[in-house]
Amino acid sequence: MTPTRHLPISLIAAASLSIGLVACGTDDDASDTTTAGVVDDAAATGATAAASDPTVTSTDATPDTALETTSDDAMADDAMADDADHSHDDADHAHDDADHSHDDADDDTSASAGYLDDYTLIDDDFGTITTVTVGGDTRVIEANALPNHETGEFPNAGNPNAISEQDASYAYPLEGTWSGEPTEVRTIGVAINGVKFEPGTAETVTCASGELYRVEALQDTYDLGLDFNNAHVQPTGEYHYHGVSDLLVDGAASGEDLVHVGFAADGFLIYASVSDAYASSYQLVDDARTGTDCVASGPAGGDTVDIDGTSADGTYTNDWEYVEGSGDLDECNGIEIDGEYAYVITEEYPYVTRCLMGEVAGDGPGGGAPPDGAPEGGGAPPAGAPDGAAGPPQGGRGGPPADAAAPADG
Repeated sequence: MTPTRHLPISLIAAASLSIGLVACGTDDDASDTTTAGVVDDAAATGATAAASDPTVTSTDATPDTALETTSDDAMADDAMADDADHSHDDADHAHDDADHSHDDADDDTSASAGYLDDYTLIDDDFGTITTVTVGGDTRVIEANALPNHETGEFPNAGNPNAISEQDASYAYPLEGTWSGEPTEVRTIGVAINGVKFEPGTAETVTCASGELYRVEALQDTYDLGLDFNNAHVQPTGEYHYHGVSDLLVDGAASGEDLVHVGFAADGFLIYASVSDAYASSYQLVDDARTGTDCVASGPAGGDTVDIDGTSADGTYTNDWEYVEGSGDLDECNGIEIDGEYAYVITEEYPYVTRCLMGEVAGDGPGGGAPPDGAPEGGGAPPAGAPDGAAGPPQGGRGGPPADAAAPADG
C-alpha cells in the first residue's frame, strides 16, 4: 500500500521501560500483579508518564524526563571527587549535555518507545494496574482495566453501570502480519493503560421489514451515557473507549503530533493525531434509509422509531460507507507510516477502527456476545444477538437483516 502521508516516526522501541507507583487500596490478587512495579535501586534515571505523575524508571531514559536521584554511595563518591570548582564545572558541562539531550529528545518522534517493551503502569490515584510483558513473538497485557485518568460519573442516566476492577488479559502478536483483508472484531485492541477499545455497540433499531440499524456510540439521538473520554461502562463494570480520549492522549504525548496510545489485536500499533491530521475515508450515504415498523433496543427500548425515508446523519453505523481514496486512511482507519502499518483514531467515523488488516486467529480477537448478552444501556439484547462476526466493516444503506450477526458493545 502506498502511504498518503509519511511522518518521521520510529515504531521500534529503544529500551525496556518499567513504570511504578505504590498502589493503595488494592486487593490481594491485585497486589500480586504489582511486583513488576518495584523499582530496582540500580535504576538511577526515570521518565514521566501518563496521568497523576506516576514514577517511571528506565534503564535508558531520555534526559529531558530524567529524575534526579542521590544515594549515600553517590554522596560519598562526590565527597572524594575533585574540588568544588571542578565539580561546578562538571555540573555546567552536565547541564549543557542535558540541554543537548533534551533537544535530541524533542526531535525524537518515537515518543512512546518505552511502551513498546516490558513496562508496568501503576497509578494509585485512580487504582490503575497494568503490566505488559514481551516474550518471543507475543505481547501479553494484564490489567485491572481502571484508567489512569479522570472519568465521568457512573452510573448515569444513559449508562446504569458502575466502573469496577477487572481481571483482563490479552495476548497479541508482537508484530503485525499484513493480510490486506479487513477482519471485523469486537475488541480491536487495548490502550497503553490497559483499557480496551471497543467501538461497536449492542443497541439497535430493528424493523419488521427486515432492516437492522446499529446505533453508534458517538451520536446525539440516543443517550448511551458516554463521558468526556468517549467511554462508558459495560454491565460487567468494564470501562472502555469508543473514540479518542484527550486525557489518554495527553498522558502519552511528548510534543509530537502522532501519539502512540495502544496496541491492536493483530499486533499493529494504534495512534492518535493531536491535530487530527489524518482524514477518514468514510462518508455519509446519500440514499434515504428504509424500514417500516422499526423498534429500538437499549436506552430507547420498545420505542417506535421512524426510519423509512429519513436521511443518514451518523446516528447508525449503516449511515456510513467507505469511499476508497476519499481520505488518508483505509477502511480499517489504517495507513503505512515509515514502512510500518498502523491504525489512527480519528474525530470522524469510524473513530476507532472496526476491523483489522493484520492476520488474526479464528473469528478475531475479542469476538463473541456481549457480557450477559445485554446491551450496555440495559434492557434485553437485540434480536439475533451477535456471536462474533468476521468480515468487512459495516456501512452503507439499508442495514443487514434483523437476524444477521453484528459486532456488539459488550
